[in-house]
Amino acid sequence: MADVLISAREAAPARPAAKSRLLFIDNIRWSMIILVLSMHAADTYSPFGNWYYVDRQETGFGTAVFFGVYQSFLQAFFMAALFFIAGYFAAGACDRKGFSQFARERLIRLGLPTLVYMLVIGPLTQYFLSWTWGRGGFGHQWLIHLKDGEWLSETGPMWFCAVLLLVSLLYGLIRRTGWREPQLALRGTGIVLFIAAMAAATFAVRIAIHADASVLNVHPGDIPQYVLMFAAGSFGYRGNWMLGIAERSCIGWGLLALLLSAPLFAAIVLFGGGLSGDTALYAGGFNLISAGKCLWEALVCLGMGLLMLAVYRRHFDTQGPVAKWLSDNAFGVYLIHPPILIGFALLLHGLPLFALTKALLLTMLAAIGSLAVSALILRKSPLRAII
Repeated sequence: MADVLISAREAAPARPAAKSRLLFIDNIRWSMIILVLSMHAADTYSPFGNWYYVDRQETGFGTAVFFGVYQSFLQAFFMAALFFIAGYFAAGACDRKGFSQFARERLIRLGLPTLVYMLVIGPLTQYFLSWTWGRGGFGHQWLIHLKDGEWLSETGPMWFCAVLLLVSLLYGLIRRTGWREPQLALRGTGIVLFIAAMAAATFAVRIAIHADASVLNVHPGDIPQYVLMFAAGSFGYRGNWMLGIAERSCIGWGLLALLLSAPLFAAIVLFGGGLSGDTALYAGGFNLISAGKCLWEALVCLGMGLLMLAVYRRHFDTQGPVAKWLSDNAFGVYLIHPPILIGFALLLHGLPLFALTKALLLTMLAAIGSLAVSALILRKSPLRAII
């Protein structure tokens, strides 16, 4: 994440066709981070999802449907967009720096913040806010936490940085062999084949590995999407897709993918058991519902990606003081938001508000609090060097 959140300014392609600063990418990044906060706020009150702290109350059918649609829709594209951006800038970084320097910088920018979270922020979050640890004081429990290896699964939302680090190092090793992405134009046939490949790969993994499984706090069934989007980003750098794809093509293909996804989603919900609360088929396995869900995710992923590229490139390719401040603090927010969000959720517990109202209020409070901590504390501390 640090790599993704910093690199638009430092690693923009040094080619005549590209601008030195891609401000619309900065704006996409901090927008996705706010969506991360909204997802975790939804996890707190929704009947679906996993999070450190949940405050689930009895919800009506409409509220449950809204949460289910919103969380599923976000999950289908927002993290994949960040992997695409990371792949885009990884290609240019490898060109300029070579494997050794590329790997060293990724280890610092992605590995060190992940360790900070795993060894400090995550344990503190669990101990003081979620009350999931035993007695004996934090120091005693923290030592046990280290000895029994539980910290290795304590990536929390920093799973993104952990997975991105592994994918980046693998990419660097491939580039070290002398291989380099060919310069390809993005055409309709390629988009269709990419959606099919993503859906098929995701479906295959979810046949073999149940959705309850987790590696680095991420479901293995989501990894094909992230790896393919990272790879698409690296090809996009070589083909100058960020600036070279026509706006009309982005909007046309993006809308087509989303329009196709709508009836597919309705069929999945109607015939998959979602309306009756039976979600077993959505978890994977060799069945049509799982296959349809994988295809739906791929359509939303590509559709939203193309639409965001067109919209942000046209309307949000500038930054005033506020947008720049949001960009500068985006990674700090991502790193520190769990304890802040949970703290506000505990304060909101007794308020007689609807679940959706609480989720919206929690998103706003967590964003304000996390931005304040990032700007006033993290970016004035030694951590500034890695965030």
